[in-house]
Amino acid sequence: MTANSIEEFRLELREWLEANCPQEMRDGGIVEDAICWGGKDWVFSSDAQKVWLERCAAKGYTVPTWPVEYGGAGMSRDQEKVFHEEMGRIDARSPLQSFGIWMLGPALLHFGSHEQKLHYLPPIARGEVRWCQGYSEPGAGSDLANVQTKGEDKGDHWLVNGQKIWTSYADKADWIFALVRTDRDAPKHKGISFLLCDMEQAGVETRPIKMISGISPFCETFFTDAVIPKDQIVGEENRGWDVAKYLLTHEREMISGGGAGLSGGGRALGAVISDTIEEMDATLRADAMRCEIDALSIGLTLERYKDQAEAGQGAGDASAMLKYMGTELNKQRHELMMSAGGSDALEWDGPLGNRAGDWLRTKANSIEGGTSEVMLSIVSRRVLGLPA
Repeated sequence: MTANSIEEFRLELREWLEANCPQEMRDGGIVEDAICWGGKDWVFSSDAQKVWLERCAAKGYTVPTWPVEYGGAGMSRDQEKVFHEEMGRIDARSPLQSFGIWMLGPALLHFGSHEQKLHYLPPIARGEVRWCQGYSEPGAGSDLANVQTKGEDKGDHWLVNGQKIWTSYADKADWIFALVRTDRDAPKHKGISFLLCDMEQAGVETRPIKMISGISPFCETFFTDAVIPKDQIVGEENRGWDVAKYLLTHEREMISGGGAGLSGGGRALGAVISDTIEEMDATLRADAMRCEIDALSIGLTLERYKDQAEAGQGAGDASAMLKYMGTELNKQRHELMMSAGGSDALEWDGPLGNRAGDWLRTKANSIEGGTSEVMLSIVSRRVLGLPA
């Protein structure tokens, strides 16, 4: 696009945002309660949250770069950058966040059939269906390809039995995308299929796992003779590992911050800390500046990989680097906010909210989406070419 057309787009978008973004939605949405996850049973926190989602979904702004026929706005990368700049200018909340947007959507756009895209993507864009991820198992975490949940071929469907663990928000999800071993005789990376499953069907059960932070975002999910029709496979049978790897790159980008997966809501760390204290000592100021500079660096690197993705080159193994750096930055950010908050930050429900709970939650960042040790191993062998 030309510079003039981009500026015309910016002015048009700015006018729309001013007219349609409720004032209540202009606070950055940095707390968990402000997030709209959508789904069949979603309860909106306010009328403004509902209106904001509906207005954005009608324009395709919940998934701005997805094609219009699949519920998006069909924006180019240049337009997407302007979109995020203008959303940030008025401190607008993201209208919708979901694993459907961050992970399943990109995988369906790449591997799904046209019919699957038409069926599954628009409800994700409108926030009508909430998805969860069925990857990890008790014996398949870091070695994800070791999944043992099995699918028996019954002609027109698979009969699925097994257990998933750490399935985030499975108790609130409508559907799950899962890795299932459909050929037990094939090498472990070759006998896996990527299946879509309705969480309300017979044979699917979830149990929340309570964590140190006091909340239970993770669940165990059990499949007992669950029937999954053959048209709910994404990609080729027994080639689900290809879909899984592609999806993992998007998950790692999301956790690194590219999908607003980590906390912050776009606010500078200094602004967040200034909510707590009026003056910063020299050490805290220096640490905050270092953290923010690193955040800007990884943000620019992420933008570069997005540009490469549009040109047909995904982040690939470099997503492991983004994930590791995003994880470390988020942990540093919360440790600095805890330092700034002093004893008030230790309260579970005090004047600073649940800052301690948020800080404890960051400890899981080193595990979810692949452990930091696995990420460093990928970077050393596949990015830097170091010997095993």
